[in-house]
Amino acid sequence: MAGRVERVLNAALAGERGVVLNVAASELLSEPGPVCDVIDAALAQAEPGLTGQWRITEPFRRSRVTEDLVNSLVHPNPLTRAAAAQLCGALHLYEAVLWIEDLIRDKNRKVRDAAIRGLGRMGGRRAVESLMTSIDTIAMHRLAIALAQAATDMDIELLMRQPATEKAAVVTVIACGLRRDHLRVPPLLGIAHDSRWPKPVRLAACLSLGMIGGKGSADLRALADLDPDPDIKKAATRAKLRLERAARMESA
Repeated sequence: MAGRVERVLNAALAGERGVVLNVAASELLSEPGPVCDVIDAALAQAEPGLTGQWRITEPFRRSRVTEDLVNSLVHPNPLTRAAAAQLCGALHLYEAVLWIEDLIRDKNRKVRDAAIRGLGRMGGRRAVESLMTSIDTIAMHRLAIALAQAATDMDIELLMRQPATEKAAVVTVIACGLRRDHLRVPPLLGIAHDSRWPKPVRLAACLSLGMIGGKGSADLRALADLDPDPDIKKAATRAKLRLERAARMESA
């Protein structure tokens, strides 16, 4: 199934008009992982913006399987719900966001995990809002991974400026590190040094700075040496050492 989808999407990427995917939704739902991987790869190759996205998703809409995929989000079989959440996310079916958000509270763990991954794959403001609305029901590391994938630079900036809660701030800061977001290094350094921020947020900022890399070890030295909180000093030291090690490897 994934091979059939790949051939059709390659034709769409090549500019062929009127490409139709002659498959049923049930066939796609039988192989959600491989099919999602093919869709992800095609979207990565497509031109940026909505035009490229439309070129990849239109064969699915033209074959009229997208409505069946959305309807499958309420299927009685949990495996079908999980598969539908993955596929709707990969295809950026924004009309399914609220349905997928409901699945984050599903009784079945596989469905919950698929819903989180689906929103991460989908991306966009509505998916980010759904993830952050569910912040108290998602493990912090899972939420940070999904947010790193779903959020745009603008989304991250807004979340950093106005975090709704301490946990929201921590998750956003960690997402910056997972994204290797070099643009966020200055504000992350500011958070790490600013004792007015809650301690967990400052610790997360140190962790993210270490993940991002680049030239930041000098800015962490004072924090590692002089901060009165031993946990902050330890986190800053770890981040500084990681940055120094990465710098040595780059220069080698």
